Amino acid sequence: MSAHSLLPPRSGASSRSRSSGYPKPALVLLACGAAAIPLLAACSSSAPQVSAATTKTCQQVQAVLSDGPDPGADKVGYAEAQILPLRQIHTASPVLRSAISGLADAYDRFFASNGQSAAATSAVAAAAARMNKLCPGAGATA
Repeated sequence: MSAHSLLPPRSGASSRSRSSGYPKPALVLLACGAAAIPLLAACSSSAPQVSAATTKTCQQVQAVLSDGPDPGADKVGYAEAQILPLRQIHTASPVLRSAISGLADAYDRFFASNGQSAAATSAVAAAAARMNKLCPGAGATA
């Protein structure tokens, strides 16, 4: 569809005129709108597909993290309960493996400090955020 068929002709414009007969702002808006359509389509496309193996690993992480003491009531006990089960999860993805190991290590340091180390608490928060980014809904808590 051409720009001429989208906008009504400007009054007094002849078909032989060198200009299109449309005000310049209308042409700019039309051109910008046409250029934006592919960009908007790209932004609205669904997220990249996650492999079945990654989905399975994320489900395992979620199952581990949903088990054990209530993290709100007993943060140290919760951390202790997560260490070994997290270490038993295996995945082919190096990124996911690193995140799981990092979370287990952070929980281990938090448990070793009996929840008294600010550095261990920060490490748990960072590792939990990374895990939740890679596996949305995993439920990693700080």
